[in-house]
Amino acid sequence: MKKNQPFYKRLGFAMHGIHAALRNEASFRTQCCATALVILVLVWRQPAPLWWALLLVNCGTVLAAELLNSALEATLDLLHPEVHPAVKLAKDCGAAAVLVLSATAACVFTAFVVATFQG
Repeated sequence: MKKNQPFYKRLGFAMHGIHAALRNEASFRTQCCATALVILVLVWRQPAPLWWALLLVNCGTVLAAELLNSALEATLDLLHPEVHPAVKLAKDCGAAAVLVLSATAACVFTAFVVATFQG
């Protein structure tokens, strides 16, 4: 594939990646459902713009991490289909990165709930 494709082609590649992740990755679908829930709560509660920014940045970061983890896993599975300790470690670290970001996002959402549902 040639580098420096026109924007519309690069956008198409990105959309294909999102579609493939939705079709093939249960974790990505789960994170998309969580993002939709966060957006629904934001629309319902109408918080200050700072809460929108914090929560949407967290959701976007988690989704991006899921996509990167899926790319890492697909690449490693292609390059080394057999079980290997180094491949397992790389995949486990990718999953751990998503877990850390998800936990952080859950903490921010909890802070939002506490702050906005008190009053």
